[in-house]
Amino acid sequence: MYQKKIANTLTCGSVLTKEVLHGKWKSTLLAGIAQGIQRPSALQRMLPSATRRVLNVQLSELEHHGLVSKTIFPELPPRVEYQLTELGQSLLPVIEVMEQWGNTHRAALEQALARSLAELPA
Repeated sequence: MYQKKIANTLTCGSVLTKEVLHGKWKSTLLAGIAQGIQRPSALQRMLPSATRRVLNVQLSELEHHGLVSKTIFPELPPRVEYQLTELGQSLLPVIEVMEQWGNTHRAALEQALARSLAELPA
């Protein structure tokens, strides 16, 4: 796993939350697993622009943080399923509020993001 050069000071609850959700697909993965999408291949279909490697890394981090549990079934071919833990379930209201906020302010946010991308050096 990637080791940061400067350690975070985890004295604030929002810093802890951001640390656990840090990653482009983590909140979407948690929401998908909460809806019953448990197999890695189904999660990949839900997020086609995410690479399998990135999804595996982020699922592993979610498991390491105790938000999801992974079950490996002893069969051929191997079957893996993910479930939310109690801790992961407790994070769903936060993800729902983030989604509502983004949808409410979609137009302004899309304009701001487009401007910031246009200002980046080529």
